[in-house]
Amino acid sequence: MSKNHVSRRAFVGGATAAAALGTLGLTPDILAAKERRAAERGIRLIPGGAPMLRPWQSQVDAYDALAHLSSNENPFGPPEKAIDAMTYAFKYSMRYGYPDNNVQQRIADGHGVPRDHILMGAGSGEILNVMGLTWLAHDKKVVGVEPSYGSVYSHASGIDAETILLPLEADYRQNVERMVEATNRNARDVGFVYVCNPNNPTGVTMTADEIAYLLDNIPEDIPVLIDEAYHHFVEDPAYEESIKYVREGRKVVVARTFSKIYGMAAMRIGFAIAPPDMIQEMRPYSTGSVNALARWGAVAAMDDTASSDRMLAHNRKWREQTIADLASLGYESIPSQTNFFMVNLRQPVAPIRRAFRERGVAVGRDFPPMLDHLRVSIGNEEEMGRFMNAFEDILQTSLMSTQSG
Repeated sequence: MSKNHVSRRAFVGGATAAAALGTLGLTPDILAAKERRAAERGIRLIPGGAPMLRPWQSQVDAYDALAHLSSNENPFGPPEKAIDAMTYAFKYSMRYGYPDNNVQQRIADGHGVPRDHILMGAGSGEILNVMGLTWLAHDKKVVGVEPSYGSVYSHASGIDAETILLPLEADYRQNVERMVEATNRNARDVGFVYVCNPNNPTGVTMTADEIAYLLDNIPEDIPVLIDEAYHHFVEDPAYEESIKYVREGRKVVVARTFSKIYGMAAMRIGFAIAPPDMIQEMRPYSTGSVNALARWGAVAAMDDTASSDRMLAHNRKWREQTIADLASLGYESIPSQTNFFMVNLRQPVAPIRRAFRERGVAVGRDFPPMLDHLRVSIGNEEEMGRFMNAFEDILQTSLMSTQSG
């Protein structure tokens, strides 16, 4: 792919992006447009000064102006059918014992397990915390890799548990043999083993054979938490979902979420799939606080497979195109099976991230020890154009300055 493909300033959404940035640009045209928008909203203007904003307005405007490529979200939001269902469910907003559209049974049916194998949570984040509260008491340890989704490890530290964190391999894979060895060496103290598959932030999967090796070579009474938040995006034929181990009665908890493919991150709905005895152990530590709108929306989202297929096609196209565009500029990315990827900037990410923010693009945080890799979520077409334009401005300008110096 030629460099011209990514360097043209007309790359999708470039002009739209400049207008959307509001006061981030401060050109006369942008300021005039902002004044027109303020007048349309009925905001009183101070002659010669800035508009009098509502207390929340400047914060909202700044948030909405960003290209949101930092948190692995679905840029299109919930499917229309899910929005309709959530709108309908507003009528239950004042109730406690409301009809919930039989969401727990629908999730169970969709995953081929009985209802008593499901534990609902406010996002899969609650499920991960419940694992810690259930099995990390009395100075127990969690075994995992670093970097991975750090919520499990930070929660463990917060409840005075310990972590045994193994480095990734040179190809960014999780070394299953080392995980088995570390678990067995500390077997008396291990509360559970954590596997994020595909891994966040690298987007790399563990194969079906590797998961089987892990489960077959550690004590059968040690729980294994398999976080499959991104399983919908995986195309690698060597990958396999782990629910079959739950059906076999193995000591496995699979965590899932509606935050990614279904675009319901802010609605906070996730669930665990596990054998009934494990669900009962976890239940006392779970709030079960999933709101009425999320429950109705989740059922509708699961039924809307056409929207999911469109999201997957969009994600694949723009992930692979952006990775190719970055490669044409000399920056290699880790092959990803998710709705994000990591690009190697060959320099500390933190100042680069700030430079992106100044250009109205939010990108991923630091993931120690991979401090020279930037995680980028896949946004909509316009957002990916803004990312590439900002990337050229920041990285290529920096490179030319270094070379000329």
